[in-house]
Amino acid sequence: MEEKEEKYEVIESFRDLKDDEHVYLKNVEGKNVYPREGLKPNKERIEELSSDKNQIGKPLIRKIEEKAKNKQEEKIKTEQKEKTSENSKENKSKE
Repeated sequence: MEEKEEKYEVIESFRDLKDDEHVYLKNVEGKNVYPREGLKPNKERIEELSSDKNQIGKPLIRKIEEKAKNKQEEKIKTEQKEKTSENSKENKSKE
């Protein structure tokens, strides 16, 4: 079974000094996903770019699955708030 390659969203634009200065750009389609096609970074490199332990001093990439998970959690919280608000309005109208 083939192992699925993890993808990371570029959250700060940077030039990868360990990959022939390949440029990654935040919010630019085709340039905002790390690693580029054909590159297989090691765990240490991922950790370096995901933390502030790099030359720029702040996280440059974020695992895409984490972003999707956070968006889903935000959606659930919003729906719960809306439901609570609706129930509160219904209870006040019954009084």
